[in-house]
Amino acid sequence: MSVFGYIRVSTAEQSAESQKNLISRFVVERKMTIDEWIEVEMSSRKSTEKRKITALLSQVVENDVVIVSELSRLGRSIQEVLQIIKTLMEEKKCRLVLIKQNLDLNPQNVLDMGNKILITIFSMLAELERDFISFRTKEGLNALKAKGIKLGKPAGCAQKSMYDKDKTRILELVQLGVPTNKILNIHLKYGKYLSLKRFIGKNTTKN
Repeated sequence: MSVFGYIRVSTAEQSAESQKNLISRFVVERKMTIDEWIEVEMSSRKSTEKRKITALLSQVVENDVVIVSELSRLGRSIQEVLQIIKTLMEEKKCRLVLIKQNLDLNPQNVLDMGNKILITIFSMLAELERDFISFRTKEGLNALKAKGIKLGKPAGCAQKSMYDKDKTRILELVQLGVPTNKILNIHLKYGKYLSLKRFIGKNTTKN
């Protein structure tokens, strides 16, 4: 069993020391030892990979312990936080400790109704967050339409794709018969399956 301390600060003005001190006090009081610190100073707007969440998830194994100072250090939205919690608990079978929230989520405690209730609450909040985002987006679009503002790209304007910079590489892999999901997960390591599928379809049709 290994114990990981995960630290993230959002801006250059913040210091990782306060989080590290909080986690250090927690483990000392419980006679535990941090085997590895995963520390990153970066904006929450960065991807999970750039915030080293991906590195954390790839390192932990069953029965490991991940200690974080507070819930907001894990992700930039309720949906993202929930997904990380589920991955740690359900897939990795790791114990997750959130100090400020006084939460100790342990998948080994199968009879702990508190864990189940918390995950249910997080799921409801994530769904509510999605609804709010959808509502605000629709409300904003309707307001623009009411002002007579035309939405979307002007006619004849080609929309740029995130995959443009890797277009040659992607099409070469397609020609070699590499499946879309492997291009996405192994070679690119960014993007979404459906959007990449559409990109490949448009560009292979032209060819």
